[in-house]
Amino acid sequence: MTEETAPAAPVGGPRTGDARRDVNAAAVLRAVVDHGPVARGRVAALTGLSPAAVSRQVVDLVRLGLLRERPESAAPGAGSVGRPQLPVDVDTGRIAVAGLHIGLPYTTFAFLDPRGNVLHRRELSNRGRTGRAVLRPLLERLPRLLAAAPDGRTVVGLGAVTGGSVDRERGLIVRHDPLRWRDLPLAALLSDASGLPVQVDNHARALAQAEILFGHPAARRSMVHLFVGHVVDAALAVAGTVHVGPASPTGDVAHLPVPDSDLLCHCGRTGCLAVAASDTTLFEAAAAEGITEQPDRAAFLAAVQAGDPRADRLVRRRAEVIGRALALLADVVNPDLLVLTETFALLDPAYLDVVRTEFARRSHLRRDADLLIAQQRGADVLAVAAGAAALTALHTRPVHALTAVPRPHRPAPHRPAPHRLTPNPLAPNPLTPNPLAPNPPTPQAPSRRGPHS
Repeated sequence: MTEETAPAAPVGGPRTGDARRDVNAAAVLRAVVDHGPVARGRVAALTGLSPAAVSRQVVDLVRLGLLRERPESAAPGAGSVGRPQLPVDVDTGRIAVAGLHIGLPYTTFAFLDPRGNVLHRRELSNRGRTGRAVLRPLLERLPRLLAAAPDGRTVVGLGAVTGGSVDRERGLIVRHDPLRWRDLPLAALLSDASGLPVQVDNHARALAQAEILFGHPAARRSMVHLFVGHVVDAALAVAGTVHVGPASPTGDVAHLPVPDSDLLCHCGRTGCLAVAASDTTLFEAAAAEGITEQPDRAAFLAAVQAGDPRADRLVRRRAEVIGRALALLADVVNPDLLVLTETFALLDPAYLDVVRTEFARRSHLRRDADLLIAQQRGADVLAVAAGAAALTALHTRPVHALTAVPRPHRPAPHRPAPHRLTPNPLAPNPLTPNPLAPNPPTPQAPSRRGPHS
């Protein structure tokens, strides 16, 4: 198995089913994601699996809705030696995952296909709520949101990400200071509302995993990802595995000292990166200088895009703070890749250049800033973060993810559960033959391709 095709490590240890089968299925899926449409013989060469093992995994993954055959992509004469020579590719038209990125000002809801393409995204205002009040309207609306899956795709999982300290094994938000969350059982709450398997994670870790699955090849060697928004978080990945430290945090960069900052942090100290670089501080500064009438994201973005020199100065000042923080992280970790998720670096490459210039000036180890890139998802970045936790489960343990029986849906007393949110129709049905059991039925249902196939 080559470095570039090796699957990322599973989230947690095996719980049910054949772990080896999931490892092999994940390796086959990884090779197809990277190289598809690709012949099975090529998949065998890429993964180190035998041709027979590859064929078994392909049959399973086709039936589960993750792969499809592409006869139109076959080389001339390839079909004459049988079906195993037909190229296979990721099937993006039959299943989807849903995701929630829960931020301070708003929540992003999204559907993503198995390649991580955003099929639909929607921003839902949190209306200034904090604590559990943020979740109440969201839990009520969730069944209706899930029922609108594009083109009739089957939703097979729900990812939920946010900032702060997240225990993904227990589905618990340990601490999120801006939202005033402590020990919030987010996975259980969302599973009860949706009837779906739920994966939760910190948004920086989720975006790091998305980069490993679908992004820059160097991310599979080693990377540091920095997320700068209303919260400041970082994630570290080595050899395709995103690090999770004891007690769930990857590490806490929010309180790295910023020498020239005297802003008070919620921790009680002054000059922490969490306040010096946060969106909250930026938007409050814009209002204080009269750039906007009040601290408002949309108004400040409009001022930046209109070329207001005062807004430009604030963004550049923050970019320098971020560059210094990245230089410190690079000197400590020495990764192959640095990835930044920050609004203005995504909006205008000139601001990313400011970050890179400060990084190169401050780093003692890495004077070349070419290893520093911005997330490439643009306006979809939070939608990708939202679905990344569920996609990680799908790609690292595909058989388990698509055959595990979801928890029963328990609807609100005043409204019955939508019919389409009954347990995953791609999971085994006790009244029908199990597609993963020995000697499965020969007929195969034709795959339905969506517009993104």
